[in-house]
Amino acid sequence: MYHVKEAFYTLQGEGAQAGRASVFCRFAGCNLWSGREADRESAKCTFCDTDFIGTSGINGGRFDTAQALADHITALWPQGASHAVPYVVFTGGEPLLQLDSDLIAALHSKGFEVAVETNGTVPAPEGIDWLCVSPKGNNPLAITQGDELKLVYPQPDAPPERFAHLAFRHFFLQPMDLSAVAIKHIATDGAETVNATTAYCMANPQWRLSLQTHKIAGFE
Repeated sequence: MYHVKEAFYTLQGEGAQAGRASVFCRFAGCNLWSGREADRESAKCTFCDTDFIGTSGINGGRFDTAQALADHITALWPQGASHAVPYVVFTGGEPLLQLDSDLIAALHSKGFEVAVETNGTVPAPEGIDWLCVSPKGNNPLAITQGDELKLVYPQPDAPPERFAHLAFRHFFLQPMDLSAVAIKHIATDGAETVNATTAYCMANPQWRLSLQTHKIAGFE
C-alpha cells in the first residue's frame, strides 16, 4: 500500500534539474517530523514548510499496488509528448519510507526516469535515475553518494563543510525559506539569508546556488 499526499504535473523548481517538466509525487509521512505543529520544536527537522499528512491533496490517495500508482502517475504526464522523456520526482515527507524496487520497475516499464528528493537518512532502493539528498541537521546519512546534494542553508548543525567530501556529482546551497515558519537561532531576514548563501558559494566554488524558482515564478 502506497500513501500519496498529492501528485501533479509541473516544472522542477530547484537544483540541477530546474525547469524540467515533471510529475511530482509527494508521499505521506516522514521519519524526522510528524508534520504536526505541536511537535515541531522537538522534531529532528524543525524548518519544514510542507504538508505531508494524509492523502487529501490533489490527486492524492492510497494505492494497493505498484502498478496502480504507476498508472496514476502516467495519467498525469501529457499525452503525445514524444520528444521528452517522462520524468517523475518522488518527494515527501520522506519518500524512501515508501518507494521500492517494484514501483521503480513499474515506472521504468512505462518509460519514466525516476528521481527522488530525500533527507538521506533511509537507504535507497536500486534503480533510481536521479538521487538528490538534502541533509537535515545532525541526522546521520545512510546515503553518501548520488547525483545531487542540496543543502538548505544556513543550518547551524549542518554546515556545508560536513558534506563537501561526499561522492555527489553536484553540490547546491539553497537559502532557507523563512516565510512560512519561525525558526529559533536562525536569522529571519530572507534577504540576509540569500546574501549569506550567495557569499558562501562565491567563496567556495564547489557549491552552486539553488533558488526555488517555482516560488519566485508562482507555480506549484
